[in-house]
Amino acid sequence: MSFDGTLVGFGTRGLHSLRHILEREYGEAATASLQEAGFAAGDQVYDVFAAWLRETRGLADPADIAADQLGSVLAGFFQVQGWGSVSITPLGASGLAIDSSDWAEAEPSANALAPACHITAGMLAGFLGRLADQDVAVMEIECRTRNDSRCRFLAGAPETLQMVYDAVNAGQDYMTLLAGQGVTP
Repeated sequence: MSFDGTLVGFGTRGLHSLRHILEREYGEAATASLQEAGFAAGDQVYDVFAAWLRETRGLADPADIAADQLGSVLAGFFQVQGWGSVSITPLGASGLAIDSSDWAEAEPSANALAPACHITAGMLAGFLGRLADQDVAVMEIECRTRNDSRCRFLAGAPETLQMVYDAVNAGQDYMTLLAGQGVTP
């Protein structure tokens, strides 16, 4: 597969080290910085995805992916790119849950107090926003870095994810909250 040089390989130890250094130097401000960097990368990851679709699936435009095939197509792409295996589940009419038991940015057993795949959250927001041609927010709700069994990212409308964020910070269970909104998590 040919690329235009906009995507480079960067090892998982580098991702982990970058997070550790920024957290040590900047505390919680590191989270927003890492998400912002990930968001900036999302646009280029989308471009690589579009090229990958042309070469592997013969699709000229990502908008041509059938809705019932989106999850498997995205899973295949992220696996090939080295991010890890994913399963993608629709949440309601316009949201997604993206789950991985081996996500590259996660640092298993690091005993983090909060989810830590910040670059991924930003990258997925930029990538999925471009795919959907609208603003998409992404929130990591479970993380292997925090000793959860999987990394789980929720993607959807910014106002919906803000509601989930506020509820989780208030000690509520996100699955109960989403179920109460008519969304099966």
